[in-house]
Amino acid sequence: MVVFGVVAAVLTVSALISGVIDRSPLSFPLMFLGLGLALGAIGLDGVQLGPHDQILEVVATLTLALVLFLDAAKLQVSEMGRRWLVPFLVLAPGTGLAIGVGAVPLALLVGFDWTLAFIGGAILASTDPVVLREIVRDSRIPRAVRQTLRIEAGMNDLVVLPVVLVLIAVARSEVGGSGERVTFLAKLLIVGPVVGFAIGGFGAWLMSQVDARLGVRQEHQALYGIGLVLAAYASATAVGGDGFLGAFAGGFAVVALNQQLCDCFLDFGETIAEMAMLLSFVLFGVVLSGLLGDVSWATAVPLAAIVIFVIRPSVLSLLLVRVKASWRAKAIICWFGPRGLNSLLLALLVVVAGVDGSELMLATIGVVVIASLIVHSSTVSPVSAWYQRKALSETLEEEREGTVADLFGGREGATGLIGVDDLNDRMGSPNPPIVLDVRSRAHYEADDQQIPGSVRVLPDQVTDWAATQAPDRSVVAYCD
Repeated sequence: MVVFGVVAAVLTVSALISGVIDRSPLSFPLMFLGLGLALGAIGLDGVQLGPHDQILEVVATLTLALVLFLDAAKLQVSEMGRRWLVPFLVLAPGTGLAIGVGAVPLALLVGFDWTLAFIGGAILASTDPVVLREIVRDSRIPRAVRQTLRIEAGMNDLVVLPVVLVLIAVARSEVGGSGERVTFLAKLLIVGPVVGFAIGGFGAWLMSQVDARLGVRQEHQALYGIGLVLAAYASATAVGGDGFLGAFAGGFAVVALNQQLCDCFLDFGETIAEMAMLLSFVLFGVVLSGLLGDVSWATAVPLAAIVIFVIRPSVLSLLLVRVKASWRAKAIICWFGPRGLNSLLLALLVVVAGVDGSELMLATIGVVVIASLIVHSSTVSPVSAWYQRKALSETLEEEREGTVADLFGGREGATGLIGVDDLNDRMGSPNPPIVLDVRSRAHYEADDQQIPGSVRVLPDQVTDWAATQAPDRSVVAYCD
């Protein structure tokens, strides 16, 4: 009954106060984690839940598998074409560097042994797409900058998760000789992801074929997508791999093979993931409520400050030196790397594996997550407003880039130019082009007169606009 009550609170309270949250410096993750802390041992002590409780494990497993699948399915690889590899090759080494740097304070400051310290460094290198949601939905920030944050949050788990799983095996002394190591790594990094990839790709193709021939109702397609997530997780686990990597590979197969899943699944999956994530925050809050008494705040608080204010900003600033963006855009990318549910879920994997010191690790990670939620949630609106004021006064370089690949590696192809007379003749033809006013925010603010009949689209939003248009219609864009 307590569980039912918590679920009821998550569903009803989140809906009733959503408008208030949208206009305040608070966030849903912070609020529900706080609710869990209040319900637990340091608050009302009304809910008893430990880190080994099966309810927490089931909810956390479902949440992480679904989040990984959806993150991969929304990577927009097809939009960037072959250039998707460029930002990945830039951002992935940054995750590895953050893991190594993050392990140092965990070992020297907190006192974990080096294996557990590197596990913690990997966990704290994972940024949370849930907490990033507010900034990546804010249209005041250029699309390419928001997409960089979204792709980094989705891709860094591809680096972090294998590191955590391998180090868990090392900590438990599960990997012996060289032959066993090769077999373990092959199952973990090859067999499991291949199985998940096959299920995701084939499953999406099969649904498209059946829907085209027989017709499948949207609600059933939505449920089918959830089934694919669970199938990819379970199958990868059954062959000796890792189910989470299998779930990520399943979602990645959908976009990599240019398959389609009904938008109803993405919407339904987002709704289920939202509910599961908020419930997970409450459950983790209850668990942390009983563990925080064992934490040394004299070391945990400085650790949180180092992770939030030093490690990520310094590592990302090195990677973004050659990116085509203003220092303000680079500062936003460096700053918004919040720790949240992903870090707690990964820490729970270590606890479930029974690694010595893992419960203290979970509690320490919890302190960093709480600090990150407070700091990052409260700065979304001020930072966006600060950036908007500057964008309205001058044209910033990143405003003209539509995707993260444009920021990192230049554009594909070239755009032809036409003269005023040629445009005038085309506009008088039976099939006139669409004329786009793609001036930057600052130039449009200075002079808002447009070519008659033209459509105003911000330059960084042209890609989203084009996705809604017929592909055979010609387009003429003009700026300043």
